[in-house]
Amino acid sequence: MSGSTSSDFSPCGVLTLTTDVGHKGPFIGTMKGQILRRLPQANIVDLTHECLVHWPAEAGFWISRAYPYFPTGTVHVAVVDPGVGSSRELILVLRDGHAFLGPDNGLLEPLCNDQAPWKAWRINEQSVAHVGLDHVSATFHGRDIFAPLAAEIAAGRLLPRDVGKPTRDLVPSILEAPEKIGASVHGVVVTVDHFGNLISNIDQSLLASFSNPVVRSAGHEFPMLKTYGQVTPGEYLALVNSFGVIEIACAERSAADGLGLERGAPVVISEAG
Repeated sequence: MSGSTSSDFSPCGVLTLTTDVGHKGPFIGTMKGQILRRLPQANIVDLTHECLVHWPAEAGFWISRAYPYFPTGTVHVAVVDPGVGSSRELILVLRDGHAFLGPDNGLLEPLCNDQAPWKAWRINEQSVAHVGLDHVSATFHGRDIFAPLAAEIAAGRLLPRDVGKPTRDLVPSILEAPEKIGASVHGVVVTVDHFGNLISNIDQSLLASFSNPVVRSAGHEFPMLKTYGQVTPGEYLALVNSFGVIEIACAERSAADGLGLERGAPVVISEAG
């Protein structure tokens, strides 16, 4: 991660988009259009548009683990927003020299912990009136509010501190953090990737207390290994994946299909034997 403090933000012209919209229809395209109208030279990266619909926790999981791979000064737009058009508020978070825009529904809360300095503001309509957010749809704030604001921030025309009032009180994530109970660590499957790997919210740092950990889920037990190639095709294993969390996999197969497990499945790590 960057060593920047939360108050340091210098836009670099890169923006990322994270949504549950998918790729059917013009929705993502028009979000990008809104950005490019205001910042034609913007570098826009699709982080993912395949988050579980209406579940902000998965988007929050990915954005909090993916942003360190982008240059400081990146503006991240994350929109999984089942409450769009309601009284839920919009927030901007600064952390590690990155800016994050999203609804205050728990999505961005994983970024706001004591591991690094952070600041947050509630976006106020009057504070951003000069930006000119015209014709705002009641059902697509990603296109009509978040994208234009992100472009203005990325262009350096809108300072993060000028979007509204500062806050330290964010809606908590609906995904509970992993918990140590006795000699075991308990978490859940957050997402299933393209290969059918079951990705949990248990960070590799939580393995430090184990000398020979074993992973269990729904009555199944999996050895903790380092790579998929340590088992033969069709065999199951657990490992620390490329984003530093524990996943359950099946070599050259889909663990999700083979085990009949999905998001929300409990994952428990304990000492083998």
